[in-house]
Amino acid sequence: MLILTRKLGEGLFIGDDIRITVVEVRGRQIRLGIEAPPHVVVLREEIYQRVRDQNLQAAALENVNLMEVVKYWGKESKG
Repeated sequence: MLILTRKLGEGLFIGDDIRITVVEVRGRQIRLGIEAPPHVVVLREEIYQRVRDQNLQAAALENVNLMEVVKYWGKESKG
């Protein structure tokens, strides 16, 4: 993990096309501005984790349903 100190108005680049800037400092909170190309998805950590968990749950359900289909077609072909 890279740890940096930045002041209000200062920023950093990730690669050539993602820029993060400190926009506001208020007590223990900071506001960040993020400039990224449209194809780059930027999510808060808690949103990213929620989406990831939902995708994992959906994939597990799809695998269960797929197995049911395989079993069904196996029965159909035998008899």
